[in-house]
Amino acid sequence: MNEPASSRLPRVVVAAPATGAGKTTVATGLMAALARAGHEVSGHKVGPDYIDPGYHALACGRPGRNLDPHLVGEDLLAPLLLHGARGADVAVVEGVMGLYDGRVGTDGFASTAHVAGLTRSPIVLVVDISRSSRSIGAVVHGMATYDPGVQVAGVVLNKAGSPRHAREVVDSIAPTGIPVLGTIGRDQAVEAPSRHLGLVPAAERGLAAESLDRLAAQVAEQVDLEAVLAIARSAPDLAAAPWDPAAQVRPPAGATPTGRPVVAVAGGRSFTFRYTETDELLRAGGCEVVTFDPATDTALPDGTRGLYLGGGFPEVHATALGDNAALRAEVAAAVAAGVPTVAECAGLLYLCQSLDDVPMVGAVPAAASMTERLTLAYPEMTAASDSLLTRAGERVTGHEFHRTHVEPAAGPAPAWSGEGHTVGFTSASLHAAYLHVHWAGHPHLAQRFVDAVHRG
Repeated sequence: MNEPASSRLPRVVVAAPATGAGKTTVATGLMAALARAGHEVSGHKVGPDYIDPGYHALACGRPGRNLDPHLVGEDLLAPLLLHGARGADVAVVEGVMGLYDGRVGTDGFASTAHVAGLTRSPIVLVVDISRSSRSIGAVVHGMATYDPGVQVAGVVLNKAGSPRHAREVVDSIAPTGIPVLGTIGRDQAVEAPSRHLGLVPAAERGLAAESLDRLAAQVAEQVDLEAVLAIARSAPDLAAAPWDPAAQVRPPAGATPTGRPVVAVAGGRSFTFRYTETDELLRAGGCEVVTFDPATDTALPDGTRGLYLGGGFPEVHATALGDNAALRAEVAAAVAAGVPTVAECAGLLYLCQSLDDVPMVGAVPAAASMTERLTLAYPEMTAASDSLLTRAGERVTGHEFHRTHVEPAAGPAPAWSGEGHTVGFTSASLHAAYLHVHWAGHPHLAQRFVDAVHRG
């Protein structure tokens, strides 16, 4: 019997007792500080979030990655981590919510603790001490002992009010035996500004690099980087091999290496959200991925034979998108001509007739508008129709995160059904819906799209 592959990767998970403790600030600061110290750092994010990986990419100089067992399954977590961290000296994984908070009603499934366990990664706990002192010792003790399978290996104190305050907290943690790796004071200048869906994407922040330099210097001064690296190097080898997109999606029979069909992928400030593995799967399928900006480019890339319109904030940039009439017309003509098109969330809004009364592409017979209600869902959905990507009855896992509404919610051939309703718009060459699906967990969807693009 062949032994499973064994892979060495120093790694650490940055977690917290609750949301708002400063995980993103500390995790991104650690990535940047370690990178500036000469290490090749790979940044990862627990959960479906797209925004934090943008900051991780800026800090590390390589793509940010997501680790989410709901989206891709438990078995893929270690392979995806190893794939994303190829060539890196250390991987830093930013957690989500509180350490043990996962999908509601599932006993912590997809929590930071769950992902740390699946990847056998030690944890550095970030604790906001701005409103407590000795009570922090009890919090750290509880976090470390709640689940024997979770290894809290160090603590970073965040938002300390004074050296005296920090010393009181350090003394309270001492009986646990868990080292305090550093203390960070209050500094609003290094916090990312927020928007209606969370943090503002790094791609939209002109001062992001400057703020990151300041954050890296602060973390390097106030956190013991060598101690963090020692914790990361204590992680055991993983009994897994790196994920390989070429093993999941292949060019169709008869495809040649030359003349790779172009898939035009929406980018720019309006479309900043998509998983890195999506592009990798498209390339593995023999496609050339070319990014275009729907707000500024007046034409699709030359030779476009497929369209991928991912997530982002088109509502923030609706005027620029609407003013670009030449590109809207070309996209509408491409969709009408049967160019294979995938549109997720922001892409759906862009294909609608209007967004807050601003004209959009008009390829989907619906109108979109901002709402007060936040839709945040982590569902399993069933394909409601045969379409470009799906066959009726197939089930997928995905997520939704938006403050917009589309009316009507579904077309004659809906994309998905679940919880008593149908949503989205499909045809043999179109799949447009709010649901974000991680194609690494559902590679058959990528394969169908690739096949359609090659058919032209």
